[in-house]
Amino acid sequence: MRSSLKDQLVQAILSRRSVRRFTSLEVPSEVIDRVLVSATWAPSAHNAQPWRFVIIQKGETRVKLVEEMAKVFQRDLVADGLSVGRARRMGSLAKERILSLPVLLLVCLTMKGMRSYKDERRREAEYLMAAQSVSAAIENLLLVACLEGLGTCWMCTPLFCRDTVKTVLNLPEDFDPQAFVAMGYPDEKPAPPRRKPLEQVVLRR
Repeated sequence: MRSSLKDQLVQAILSRRSVRRFTSLEVPSEVIDRVLVSATWAPSAHNAQPWRFVIIQKGETRVKLVEEMAKVFQRDLVADGLSVGRARRMGSLAKERILSLPVLLLVCLTMKGMRSYKDERRREAEYLMAAQSVSAAIENLLLVACLEGLGTCWMCTPLFCRDTVKTVLNLPEDFDPQAFVAMGYPDEKPAPPRRKPLEQVVLRR
């Protein structure tokens, strides 16, 4: 790897942050496409490329989506013991954040191209392989977005209301919602989060 390319990659890995505040600048479609193309070059099990991406534009569809998701979110919070009023306030804040995002991507998983087994053990393993592949694609997306000068935030909210997301967006049957990626030009510079030292995360045998 050429030194300059290596340096850029390492810099992107070390400088990338989860950004939650963005400027009002629009992200050009060609930049979004470059970021998405990078995601499709991630490694995947069987080279099945089990990722699918949905660009959720600002407008009625996004409004409907956040309203329906907020209902599920608030219901879960009340079930956890929060007051109805506090649950509504938290739901409203979540709605405002998502509605204001310059770019909102939904990342889905599909089992098309993955292998089929009769037993539950291998079916579960195959699904996890697809999920790991999708995660690799998201990481590619985040790093290249960083190199493009964009901020991003990986949010797994759709996992808690898959059916709602599928219904509102009228997704194909095989699309399994996994995550949102918020993207735009950052309006904040978050401090680096603490990282555990290697001795806490590496086991040598």
